Amino acid sequence: MNKFVTAPSSTLTLVRRAGWAALCSAACMAWPALAQTQATLSETASSVRSADFIVAVVNSEPITNQEVISRMKRLVPQLAMQGRPVPPRAEFARLVLDRLISERAQLQAAREGGIRVSDEAVDQAAEDVARQNQVSMADLRSRMVGDGLSFERFRQDLRDELLLARFREREVDGRVRVSEQDLDRFMAEKKTELATGPVELNIAQILVALPEDASPAQLASLEARARQIRQRLDSGADFAALAKEVSEASDRANGGELGLRSADRYPPLFVDAVGSLPVGGVAGPVRSGAGFHLLKLLDKKQLGDQLSTITQTRARHILLKPSPRLSEGQARQRLVEFKRRIEAGQADFAQLAREFSEDGSAQDGGDLGWTSPGAFVPEFEQVMDMLRPGQLAEPLQSRFGLHLIGVLERREVQLSDRDRRELARRELREEKTEEALRTFLQDVRGRAYVEYRDPPQ
Repeated sequence: MNKFVTAPSSTLTLVRRAGWAALCSAACMAWPALAQTQATLSETASSVRSADFIVAVVNSEPITNQEVISRMKRLVPQLAMQGRPVPPRAEFARLVLDRLISERAQLQAAREGGIRVSDEAVDQAAEDVARQNQVSMADLRSRMVGDGLSFERFRQDLRDELLLARFREREVDGRVRVSEQDLDRFMAEKKTELATGPVELNIAQILVALPEDASPAQLASLEARARQIRQRLDSGADFAALAKEVSEASDRANGGELGLRSADRYPPLFVDAVGSLPVGGVAGPVRSGAGFHLLKLLDKKQLGDQLSTITQTRARHILLKPSPRLSEGQARQRLVEFKRRIEAGQADFAQLAREFSEDGSAQDGGDLGWTSPGAFVPEFEQVMDMLRPGQLAEPLQSRFGLHLIGVLERREVQLSDRDRRELARRELREEKTEEALRTFLQDVRGRAYVEYRDPPQ
């Protein structure tokens, strides 16, 4: 990646759900090379009055025209990455101002509630951005300056993002409850949805191509050829081998296999032809504009079938908790040194965990055993999921302290009824949390005094 990423405000909801690691990950996906959108930025900036003035006041705190313009500039590359057009100037400015007002009201409420973000936490957030873009902090700073962005503004944005995330975790996440009755109803609804939900198919084909403007005689001849191929299949010929031998489709080298995909990504003709077939069954010949097709149903999966297995991870970690005698920065540096020594073969992970980890897993060398998705807090789990077996992550800060995480193994296992219930509980909790978040944000905004200002004449 030859450009760096920052923390776009469009990821705020994601931050609430998955912490800072998710913020960085989402930012990486959201910000393409700024140079690719420079023309759009210039057009957008020039179309907005550049003079600075107050456009709104939120509980006596002003929002300026330059803040709106700056946020618009930051959002343009994100919209381009998502393939979405930039809204008309007036609408774009109104939407951005509305977002800034909402954020400002939340930040004020968070500070009044005593939530703080340390400089060390902001430093770590900046380091996470640099690491995900595979650049040093010095390179991150210089590239930002080269693109006309303020590094101090970048740090303040990170601080605000972290503050909002902690505020929402405290005010929303801790208040969501899922009763057993709620869960029973939710699972019953899901069962009905899965039974009638999307289907994925894997179909292989043998094509007897039909030239354009084929004469009736050609049609009859080619259809006869397709029926002869069908007879060979019915007599026990291997479909894949026959496809390689006689098919005139571009996928012949792959035995005619088209791949597992949702039914709506196949031609309706194919879906209808194999609709009543068992897996392994053959249909055709069926005619399309391309010619005559013989179709074999290689696989068929209902959405519910795909939820019958789960990937489990066996991970380990070393946990250090900041204290008056061990600052956050010192804990991080200690874990960085542990990682260096382990990777150099100078120390054993399990032994370091037994000596230094402040988690109950210390006696097991930090081994957390086999766990299913959702077993850990989101910020921990996301980093863990990105690791390959045998790999260590950079030190991670969670609500419990700082972790050095390593993955030992992964495996696919069948879901038990208990596992299904726990997964459903987490999904329902997420839905309830999203709903609670929307209500919470509306409430914070509703309690704020907002005064809009007209631009100077």
